[in-house]
Amino acid sequence: PPHPRHKAMQVYMQGRRWRYSMLGLLMLTSECLSWSNMLSARKFLSRPGSLCAAGSLVSLLVRPTLSSPSPQLVARSAACDARMSVQDFKTAQDFIDYVNTEYEKVHRTFEEQFWGTKMGLPNGTPLADGKTPKEYSVEQLTRTKQEMENFLADEQKLEQSRKWLQDSGLNAEQAKVLKLFERTFGCYIMESEQARIYREEATKLEGSLNDKRNKMSLGANMPGKGFVEMSSVGLREKLRTAESEEERKACYEGLTGIGSFVLSNGFIEIVKLRNKMAKALGYVDYYDYKVRQAEGFSKDRLFEILDTLEKGTRDLMLQARAKLASDKGEMALKPWNMVYCMSGDVVKKLDPYFPFEKSVERWGRSFSRLGIQYRGAIMDLDLLDRKGKYSNGFCHWPQPAWRKPDGSWQPALTHFTSLANPRSVGSGHTALTTLMHEAGHAAHFANIQQASPLISQERAPTSVAYAETQSMFLDSLVGDASWRGRYARNRAGEPIPWELIEADIRATHPYKVFTLRTMLAVPYFEKALYELVDEEITPERVAALEKQIELEIQGGPSPRPLLSVPHLLSDESACYYHGYVLAEMAVHQTRNFFLNTFGEIVDNSKIGPMLEEAYWRPGNLEMFLDLVKNLTKEPLTGEAWVNAIKVSVEEKLEKERKEYDKAVARPAPGADAGEQQVDLKMRVRFVDGPTVIADTEESQGDFLAACRKFEHFLEEKYPATA
Repeated sequence: PPHPRHKAMQVYMQGRRWRYSMLGLLMLTSECLSWSNMLSARKFLSRPGSLCAAGSLVSLLVRPTLSSPSPQLVARSAACDARMSVQDFKTAQDFIDYVNTEYEKVHRTFEEQFWGTKMGLPNGTPLADGKTPKEYSVEQLTRTKQEMENFLADEQKLEQSRKWLQDSGLNAEQAKVLKLFERTFGCYIMESEQARIYREEATKLEGSLNDKRNKMSLGANMPGKGFVEMSSVGLREKLRTAESEEERKACYEGLTGIGSFVLSNGFIEIVKLRNKMAKALGYVDYYDYKVRQAEGFSKDRLFEILDTLEKGTRDLMLQARAKLASDKGEMALKPWNMVYCMSGDVVKKLDPYFPFEKSVERWGRSFSRLGIQYRGAIMDLDLLDRKGKYSNGFCHWPQPAWRKPDGSWQPALTHFTSLANPRSVGSGHTALTTLMHEAGHAAHFANIQQASPLISQERAPTSVAYAETQSMFLDSLVGDASWRGRYARNRAGEPIPWELIEADIRATHPYKVFTLRTMLAVPYFEKALYELVDEEITPERVAALEKQIELEIQGGPSPRPLLSVPHLLSDESACYYHGYVLAEMAVHQTRNFFLNTFGEIVDNSKIGPMLEEAYWRPGNLEMFLDLVKNLTKEPLTGEAWVNAIKVSVEEKLEKERKEYDKAVARPAPGADAGEQQVDLKMRVRFVDGPTVIADTEESQGDFLAACRKFEHFLEEKYPATA
């Protein structure tokens, strides 16, 4: 009698065309069909216009004795089922509507799992818009990611995009969207079946490694205290502020433990699989694959740009190391001493002027004065450190913003997180910088006003450098004397004194090149990592490579060990860090443009609208280098960044003092009658895992009232901050 799976196949085939049914049933009843032949048949069947649904389901159903199909194969089967109807659209707009609607679904389900697993949420925790996934798990994360990638890797969608681009009846917006579809699907289609297998295997290992990393017992063996649990952010904070060298060294050793952990928990296998996948697709290696997808040019071209920056600042780095050793002693060059010796005393003195509980209000006021709005978005902010939470700040969008065919506006739903410990010295400054950064991402993606959610999502073909330019431009303001004179105030409302800003500049400006070199080290490490041959990719060789790159690029062991950088572990952020370097180049060039045009950036209400029009609104329709050139009127170079580093301390002090004096002469934020309300045109929820701390919806849209509720929560949970 027919096995239930055979019966299921017969039912599935009912209503399909004769050729689907006949070939599918013929394959099912063929007892002599070997598994290798089956795989060959699947390759044939998955070609554009072929029997892809039958081919995928046959691989699931042909052998009754096989174990249950994997989530990846089920996802591929569902994707193939959807492909069978792709050819049936009567108009280009029908096809565009189908892609937009179906992409929203797969994007949403993946992002729900991404947030839930990274935040360690209990099953059933509702999201800000009321939707409540039943389960958050690594298995569901893997399944939903595969479903999204299968959707994007559908060859028939690419064919249809190209077909409809030939339609003479297209209007300009339809043509624009279809060209973007063509670019997007071209980034994800894997013509090699073996590459798809490698990708699926790597995805499973990534999920497992990230889950283990989140649950890792991380911390430091502190003198006289034993093992003290801390997140990676907490460990780095201690490197900046702990007076005891023994404590700082213990925290550094805690950070180096991350590398040992990931090397023995699957990272080696992930690197090999990523490279195999990329090479099966015809790329040089995985780094080449990622940069071509995101930036539209090769790895070689990328490192031509980065090499000019590396060579142009190498001598500056060596001079800065020599100055640090001369001023503070050779021990200052130890990786656990460097950051403290450059700024430790100043960080403590700055701390009272960056109270953590005021960080959200100051972010809101600053963005509001810049003319930045979020076009009806909903935002969840999970700002506090806790055990089991992902160890890096990020901003993602379960719901991309886009304009629908009827002209209605779909606002963004934004999730963003940081890892603040309000008891820690320096946490307020770190939290505020992170808020300005991630809220910059959120402002960017909330303001992409185009006719498809694929234009406002952060993955390829969206440029990494393009996305990071927006956030890094806005977080750069926290370091300006003009911003500090306005917003850096103690709990009594008194502005930060000039003498403290001067001390900070004298302590840190001579070493700004270290920031540049620290950023450069990550892409150079990943480049070297993926250029290793398979036999060389061992825990010992990768650990040695980490030390080698730190020596070559940073001059010695780094205060942030390269293998502790979380971006390396996840496919979304691996081979991504070069984007920060390119973005920092663009940030300095953009700042120069605005300063030359307006004379000021802080509280200039023209800045937000100009960013929206020039950088944000186009989304990924425009290339990053073109966007920068269109706004600044110059091609992107590192000249502005290098020149900023070369400015003498005295010259910088003179300029910053003038900006500070103008800032403190103005009324304090909130003192003007027009500043009693902050309206960013969005709903904000402050959350701590599943706990909703404050919600602007409950305060009739009053952002400042929600900020006060957040402050009260902190006073109760962290009495030391009161």
